[in-house]
Parts: sequence; structure tokens; C-alpha cells
Amino acid sequence: MLTFVMRNITRNCSTSCGNIKNNKMKAIKIFSAIAIVSAVLISGCKKEDKTTPAPTGGGTTNPTVMPTQTTAHAAVSLAGANTLAILAGSGITNTGATIITGDMGLSPGTSVGGFPPGILNGTLHINTNIAKQAKLDLTAAYNDAAGRTSTDIVTLSGNIGGLTLTPGLYKSTSSLAISSGDVTFDAKGNPNAVFIIQIASALTTTSGRKVFLAGGALASNIFWQVGSSATLGTTSVMKGNILAMQSISFKTGATLDGRALARNGAITMQGNTVVKP
Repeated sequence: MLTFVMRNITRNCSTSCGNIKNNKMKAIKIFSAIAIVSAVLISGCKKEDKTTPAPTGGGTTNPTVMPTQTTAHAAVSLAGANTLAILAGSGITNTGATIITGDMGLSPGTSVGGFPPGILNGTLHINTNIAKQAKLDLTAAYNDAAGRTSTDIVTLSGNIGGLTLTPGLYKSTSSLAISSGDVTFDAKGNPNAVFIIQIASALTTTSGRKVFLAGGALASNIFWQVGSSATLGTTSVMKGNILAMQSISFKTGATLDGRALARNGAITMQGNTVVKP
């Protein structure tokens, strides 16, 4: 009898110990699986951190929402240059079916080519008193725009595509481009609102980029003061008065609702439309 009892105890103990051992093995497998998944997730996070590092303090980032400027600016007076859609210093050239609505002036250069096939819906002034006075007035306007300042001036840099600019004064210490998106000028319901953009170097728009007007903004109240040259990309749509120190180049199909005024260099057109506001 004692022998029988001992055998049962031994058998039950073996079964229980086996169950414990099996449960222990299952737990080890579960924990191992969790550890592997955790390692994969942590590794993925580390890789993601490497490819998208946190931004550093270098460089200037344009504000995504423009601060409201309290300083109201008067329009830059163009005086005698006001009647001109095109004004250049060294020469004017055109290829293709360009249409200009407004007068065209040149001083002190003498070479104008490409009309026809270009169409000028206005008067051509080559070294006339009107052209000479317009150049003097352009210089004054350029210096006026470049010299504007305010306590709430907004600094821009690089690409301004995708931004909406509100009335006021903007400044870039290098070049500006409209390249990754379009730009909107929003007058906030004030048709007299003035926008002045001071650019130390070049202004460039890439192919197909557009400038839009909103909130009553007028092209005649937008002034691009360009420290070197301006280039309007193929089929791009520009608004405002471009006051460039050097040259202004229109690529094929680019349009301008405004004025192209170059102090020293040439203006080159390729099947464009320019309408003086």
C-alpha cells in the first residue's frame, strides 16, 4: 500500500513539474518575442532620427504666418516713370509675339530690337526728354524704396514660394526666389495698402510660378527693389513694379501686371505680355 501511494505521489509530482517546465518555456518564448519586437521598433526610431535630424540654429527660416505690420507705408513715387511699362538703360530686345500695354523708354542706350514682331500699345521713347526724365525719376524711386525702414520690418530669405504677404516692408539681405509655390499679396481689404520688398541681390521666379492678389491688393502698390537683376521664369505670372539696378529678363511666355524698370542694364523679352497697371 505504501509503495502504491509513493508511486502516485511521484507520478503527480512529475506531471506538475512538467507543466511548470512547459509554462516556463512558454513564458521565455513570449518574453523573447517581445524583446525582438522592441529591438526592431527602437532600431527603426533611431534610423528615422538619423534621416530627419532636429533643426539647428543655422540659417534663416521665413515665417509661415506673416506678422501684422502696424507701420503704413506710402507708395513709392515713380513720377515720370509712371507712364512707362518698360524702361531700360542699355538696350531692349524681343523675340516672339510680345505685347506691351504702356509706353516704352530707353536711356542712355539706343538699341531697341524685336518690334515687330512685338506689339507696343503705347509710345516708344529713345533718349527723348521723357526717357531721360524717367531714368532720373527711376533712380529716385529706387533709392526711396531701398531706403525705407520701420520698426516692424519683416526679414525674408531664399525661397518665398507658398507665402502670403500682408501690407508692409520686407527685406532680404541676399537673393529671393519664388520657386516651391506661389505667392499671394493680401491687402486685408485696403486697396491703398502698399507692399515694398527690398532685395539685396537677385529676384527669380521659376517656371509656372504665380503671384496672386487678394483682399483688394493692387499691382501698382507692390514694389520689388532688386539690388542686381530680375529673371521671370517661363510662363510665370508676376505682379508689381520691378525696380532693378541691372537687367530684367523675361523667359518665354512670362507675364507681368506692372512695370519692368531697369536702371543700368537691358530688358530682354521672349513672347511676353506686360500691362502697365
